[in-house]
This record gives sequence, structure tokens and C-alpha cells, in this order.
Amino acid sequence: MLKSMENLSMPDALPETLLAFGADVFVALLILFVGRWLARRAVDLGGRMMSRRGFDPTVGGFITNIAYIVLLVLVAVAALSRLGIPTASFIAVIGAAGLAIGLALQGSLSNFASGVLLVTFRPAKVGDYIEAAGVGGTVKTITVFSTTLVTPDQRIITVPNSSMLGAPIVNYSTSPSRRLDLVFGVAYESDLVEVKTLLRRIVESDPRVLEEKKPVQIGVLALADSSVNFAVRPWVASADYWALHFDLHERVKREFDAAGIVIPFPQRDMHVNRQPTEILS
Repeated sequence: MLKSMENLSMPDALPETLLAFGADVFVALLILFVGRWLARRAVDLGGRMMSRRGFDPTVGGFITNIAYIVLLVLVAVAALSRLGIPTASFIAVIGAAGLAIGLALQGSLSNFASGVLLVTFRPAKVGDYIEAAGVGGTVKTITVFSTTLVTPDQRIITVPNSSMLGAPIVNYSTSPSRRLDLVFGVAYESDLVEVKTLLRRIVESDPRVLEEKKPVQIGVLALADSSVNFAVRPWVASADYWALHFDLHERVKREFDAAGIVIPFPQRDMHVNRQPTEILS
């Protein structure tokens, strides 16, 4: 607080007033910087404690972000109080300004609300491979306003939370197993019983196909324009999905070639009609 200057003339009181005000400003800045440092340390400590206690990284990260924002607001109020600014009036001004800012930043508030819902209902968590908002990747972080995905080719994609929650989320990591939906076409001249037997031998002999899901579902899917299409649907552990997908395609091609089974491809026959040329006399 500033000293009472009732018994001092204006020229005499000015140096003491500036000195007292400068001291208040210095203390307010000290509160601001030290408070910010302490808030960061407290949030980091809380994050480590939640990690040691087995908290989900998504929930832990979201809580620490919110806690850091709240602590910064408290530090700012304490610094303003030191300067003699009435905090009640300041809070009222902040409320009015917050309303105006909220109307201007509806998209950001939508992202914030969506982030709360993502953490509450947890359709995806850190480490899950998902498809959402037209992109796919492994969830790296879920923050207050956005979700970060890492694609298989190591691209970083940041998706606004409102876009995440506004579209279907396909989570491939919720189940330990997945079904491969494969389609193989053969020529109409092929022996369908032989093709089906060969496909079953190729698929069920692979050790990555889950035993509890055998026999594998194999059957004629469609009589297409140029081929008879077989559906092959083995179940596999999620970690082996793509490896088995690639290997089965390669092995089926080699086995079909060895057995003389033709895999047709689109062809077009062109017929040219030649008209006799009339010689004009």
C-alpha cells in the first residue's frame, strides 16, 4: 500500500509515490513470473503422479491442461490485486469480455466442448489406431482443442476436436482380432470346387489365422462381368492384419499359377468393319 501523502506537498510526495508504485509493479511481476513457474512445476508433478498411478494418458493430459489454465488465471488475479486493482470489478470485466470473446470464438469453444466429450466417453485413447474426419492414424495426444494423429508413414495430422466428434470414429484397436475381407476372381471356366478347396488349404495352413475362428468362411461372392469372385474371410490378430493381407495375396497368386487357375482381367475386343471404297469416275 502507498503511504499517506496528506502532510507532503506534491513535489515532495511524487518521488515516494513513484517509488511505492514501482515496488508494487515489481512485486506484481514477481508474483506473475514465479506463480507461472510454480504452476508449471505443480502441473508437471501432478502429471507424473497420475502416470505412476496408472492414469490413462488421455485423461491425465487433459486434466493437467485444464489445471494449468486455472492456475494461470489465479496467478493473474493475485498480481492485479497487488497493483490495487479491485479483483471483483476485474472479474466482472473478464466475464463481459469472456462473453464477447466466446461469441467470436465459437469454433474454439466447440473444440473445447468436444475435447471434454472425447475424454469423458473415450471413443479413442492414446495409442489406438483410428479413422476419423477423413484421416487415419495412431492417436498421439488429445489436448483441449485438438487431437494429434501419427500416420503409418510418420506424418503428423492435427484434427480439431469438433471435427473428430462430428464424424464417425472407426477404432481398430478396441478388439484384439480383426477379420480380413478378401476377394479373389477366377475365370468362368475354372472348377469352382477345386478353387474353393485350394483357397481353404492356402488360408487355413497359415499359423496367423486364428484357430478358434476356423473353418474360414469361403464362398462365391458374385458372378461378375468377367470372373467368378470368391469371398475369403479369415480372422487374425490385429497386429498381424496387414502382414497376412499382403502374404495371402502373394501366395494365392503363386498357387493359382501352379494349379493352372486363371485370374481374369478386364479385356476389350474391337471389331473393325471395312466398307468397300467406291472409285469415282
